Amino acid sequence: MTLDPHSISRFLSAIHPYDAMEPAALRTLIDAFAVKTFADGEEIYALSAKLEGLYVVYQGDVEVRDEHDVPVSLLGPRNSFGERGLLRDGASLTSARAMTNTTLLVLPAMRFHEAMKDDPAFRRFFDRSRTEKPKTANLATTRVEALMAATPLTCPPDTNVQTAARLMRDARVSSICVAQNESLQGIVTIRDLSGKVVGDGLRFDTPVTKVMTPDPVTLPPSAIGSDVLHMMMERRIGHIPVCQSGKLVGIVTQTDLTRFQAVSSAELVSEIAHSNSAVAMASVTKRIPRLLAQLVAGGNRHEVITRLITDVADTATRRLLALAEEKLGAPPVPYLWLACGSQGRQEQTGVSDQDNCLFLDDSVTDADMPYFEALARFVCDGLDTCGYVYCPGDMMATNPRWRQPVRVWREYFAGWIKTPSPEAQMLASVMFDLRPIGGATRLFEDLQAETLRKASANSIFVAHMVSNSLKHTPPLGLLRGFATIRSGEHKNMIDLKHNGVVPVVDLGRIYALQGKLTAVNTAARLEAAIAAGVLSASGGQDLRDAYDLIAEKRLEHQAEQVRTGVMPDNFLSPTDLSDFERSHLRDAFVVIKSLQSAVGHGRGMLS
Repeated sequence: MTLDPHSISRFLSAIHPYDAMEPAALRTLIDAFAVKTFADGEEIYALSAKLEGLYVVYQGDVEVRDEHDVPVSLLGPRNSFGERGLLRDGASLTSARAMTNTTLLVLPAMRFHEAMKDDPAFRRFFDRSRTEKPKTANLATTRVEALMAATPLTCPPDTNVQTAARLMRDARVSSICVAQNESLQGIVTIRDLSGKVVGDGLRFDTPVTKVMTPDPVTLPPSAIGSDVLHMMMERRIGHIPVCQSGKLVGIVTQTDLTRFQAVSSAELVSEIAHSNSAVAMASVTKRIPRLLAQLVAGGNRHEVITRLITDVADTATRRLLALAEEKLGAPPVPYLWLACGSQGRQEQTGVSDQDNCLFLDDSVTDADMPYFEALARFVCDGLDTCGYVYCPGDMMATNPRWRQPVRVWREYFAGWIKTPSPEAQMLASVMFDLRPIGGATRLFEDLQAETLRKASANSIFVAHMVSNSLKHTPPLGLLRGFATIRSGEHKNMIDLKHNGVVPVVDLGRIYALQGKLTAVNTAARLEAAIAAGVLSASGGQDLRDAYDLIAEKRLEHQAEQVRTGVMPDNFLSPTDLSDFERSHLRDAFVVIKSLQSAVGHGRGMLS
């Protein structure tokens, strides 16, 4: 086919990113395009071949296959391909073949890179890095290491209260950490000195260990500022030591937060922490959709938004546990309440049910079990009242199966690993996302490490888990780019959760299993897998970018529903997307499909 410059210009001017380019820049770019035709079945380029440039389908159909020769996409007119390889070393990461008589416009590699450098609209469209930072700092995006005082005032345990008070006065601070060999033992605040020493008339030579708060709650430097604020409001404290690998490395106080305020989410946490009933909490949690919309409008990244929303659920759970103990009395043995699912991964959105379980100390007796049955019912009923509806699969602590001594949980995991039946694969997938919420965390720590070690060493179990993780596939269709739902209420829509986010969640879980990584959050798992060498840096970044795009599109969709008074869901119509959005979303799905194929073939990750 022969195309004149006018035909090429008219075609490109109607699609992204060319319609956003300055006319002069577009004319120069159009002059660089070459026209190439391919017969039905003819190869356009092979895997790892040197790409001649960026391809745009003018007419016909192109099938793209991954490194394992698995089809990942069928592209029609207006679709571009080849840019991922060009942005690497110029070698193709896929293969491409014409499925009908096809005409392509080809922008030479050199001109592609020049346009990436010189034209903002072109660069925004093809740049997959998505590393933009919010223009203004806030608690939702600021790490604790940036907020904390890196040299907290300390004293040894044998220091007396008068010496401690003088040290605090001279340093002009309101607290002092009691530490031994960099290990935090406790904390003493101005309130302790006034209330316990002066108020109770203690001698000035009283050791600080008598008035300190022993084993105070701490945060790691990698926590975010809103974690600090939420913890302060929930526990009514004003000082939080910062520890890493068991060592005291800093402290953050209310004063440190004065110019970093995350008022909306913090208000919800504070109100829930001081509520006296599930009904009172429900009046707070019903504002979560509005919080989501506000956070999306503020330009926050998806992992920040879901973290803040999950904080609200965590606080509600801990408050219900406290209310349950007030009603039922002190627990007969130590217990640990854990969340799994999206709450466990700290990835809750505006649509969340509850998934939880109870670990009981091995000293528990049959006579103790009614107490924990009542506690589980109180908390799960309360969560349902708050809008965290009962799990459809009964994966809750109210189910006796998920309310057991640690020794039974150990048997559960050992059995699933030894005999990876379909049910075992499903249950293991859920339980690998466990995160402690309230109670004795020691009941889980050893079990988590032991389970990861045994699971990763069992190649048959890993293979079954890999197979299970590939059941959710991206909605890539052979026609028009997307495979939409064929019937029912959500006909002609795509499910951004089960066919978008979940496939990446499943991949992240597999990488964590292979690398014996303790992270539960999906983004944290991907980052840890890259750092541990389980994923290649380039392939891992591709997957992270794809996950970011899909997760953010899901939240934007829910936020728009909230703004229009519609209950948020996960179903999006492709017709609501612009060409720009469809192209990027399709590319993200292609990346996920390619990585699923790599894992399924035992290759782990594209490099």
